[in-house]
Amino acid sequence: MNKKLISVLVSACFISMVVAQQSKNIVGAGKTVDPYHYKIVKIATFNKACVASAHPLASEVGLAILQQGGNGFDAMIATQLTLAVVYPGAGNIGGGGFLMARKKDGTQIALDYREMAPAKSTRDMYLDKAGNPQNALSESGHLSAGVPGTVAGLFATAKYAKLPFATLIQPAIDIAANGFVISAEEAEGLNENRKDFQQYSTRPTALVKAQPWKAGDTLVQPELAATLQRIKDNGAKGFYEGETAQLIVAEMNRGNGFITLDDLKNYTAKERKAVSFNYRGYNIISFPPPSSGGILLAQMLKMIEKYPVKSYGFQSPQSVQLMIEAERRAYADRATHMGDPDFWKVPQETLISDAYLAERMKDYSPNKASVSKEIKAGTIHESDQTTHISIIDAEGNMVAVTTTLNGSYGSRTVVGGAGFILNDEMDDFSIKPGVPNMYGAVGGEANAIVAGKRMLSSMTPTLVLQNGKPFMVVGTPGGTTIPTSVFQSIVNVIDFNMNAADAVNSPKFHHQWLPDEVMIENNFSVSTKLALEKMGYKLRNIGTIGRTELIKILPNGKREVAADIRGNDSVAGY
Repeated sequence: MNKKLISVLVSACFISMVVAQQSKNIVGAGKTVDPYHYKIVKIATFNKACVASAHPLASEVGLAILQQGGNGFDAMIATQLTLAVVYPGAGNIGGGGFLMARKKDGTQIALDYREMAPAKSTRDMYLDKAGNPQNALSESGHLSAGVPGTVAGLFATAKYAKLPFATLIQPAIDIAANGFVISAEEAEGLNENRKDFQQYSTRPTALVKAQPWKAGDTLVQPELAATLQRIKDNGAKGFYEGETAQLIVAEMNRGNGFITLDDLKNYTAKERKAVSFNYRGYNIISFPPPSSGGILLAQMLKMIEKYPVKSYGFQSPQSVQLMIEAERRAYADRATHMGDPDFWKVPQETLISDAYLAERMKDYSPNKASVSKEIKAGTIHESDQTTHISIIDAEGNMVAVTTTLNGSYGSRTVVGGAGFILNDEMDDFSIKPGVPNMYGAVGGEANAIVAGKRMLSSMTPTLVLQNGKPFMVVGTPGGTTIPTSVFQSIVNVIDFNMNAADAVNSPKFHHQWLPDEVMIENNFSVSTKLALEKMGYKLRNIGTIGRTELIKILPNGKREVAADIRGNDSVAGY
């Protein structure tokens, strides 16, 4: 890792939040979490259990639950609910996600609570009379929202937890009701989206105030606290039925959205079968469709496995070029073959088979860029805004959860009277074959809009086993960059023997077939960039990619955990 990045990492390890409070109001599990005084912890090693998430308060709540006798599933539920309060840009109850877990007895759990298209949805709902896509409708406002799945997912997870759900949700209620101190980054996000909140919401919201937000301000969300209280009192019905459901539908009616009371009442989370495969002797377990993540990860890792990547060297022109070409071919397959398996036959076994992937790499040429328009999806012969939580508890339960609103602050529609933001997940469908979504991803028939269908995702919550025992928990936000970020993090650990912090914080790159370009971070190797350009690659600097949370189990059993330096992500444990 370069010296500049090391310096940033060290300085980011302990950052005290700016506080303008004269008195504390301690809230949370065991009354140990202080929403007015907290710090960011980037790197740590713990003996028993740890949590890494996108916000220090959420990680602290997860830790408090673990110390209160909860397991990794309890900690996940409490952490996710707290993120819905303290990280409104992506933490949510108005979105959806995927849980990839492994219980201490080896049982694997792949829980799908992805949003789905409302019953009124139609294939061409975002096309004008001339057949032209109206991207603004799928990316913002009421019509962009799919039926939320997060609350259903949390209650589906609760059967694996130990503590009462009322205990797990109380910290989020307390922080929403009493407020928490926001950082400069959070203030900037709220200020930048002020006009959108006003444009796409039909009622006033706590996220908008008379004067611009600044670091040290306290964000109080009484309507969200009341919504969470209804969930505490009435369970999942406290969201999908009753007052909250009526508030959602009233917001839809005021803004010409599609979600109905029946859509909400009929939503269910689903258990799926994980994508499981081997890479250099390690067992990788990741999420299946309707996420593309697990299949893409399997394709990319298996396409490079026969090459001596370690000897090529970290981020050398040779290793990066190989990985770019694996990414290109996997994403070409994504555009054609992947969608909701309840509506489209996804040829998963073929896509990750050794024979198929060997055929995909036949036209790979070292030191020469392929051209995406010449790289089509393989032939099958058979009938920025998301957030991630990584947890491992003292018992050895492994939990990786990625949830999303899609774009930053989702649809920017805050449900009037309920205080939470709805997703803009409908944009993850292919609104027209060949037309890219907000992340530049293209799709076709496999991911076309159908009522009740779940839109294709890139979320990649992933577990890694070594000799059948827990070794790594990893995941990240980042739209279509999620699978490539997880791919590179795993290669960094397994092939380049990096510690958790280096694996997470090293510069990243991304290729997704179309557009035919390599996206790179600011601190990407200059010499490798020049070498790639000589090979014929077009490179584009996009600042930063993802916010990865990674836990690595050391040989002595300790948990080495890193939260990405690219945001306010933080770790906690004991």
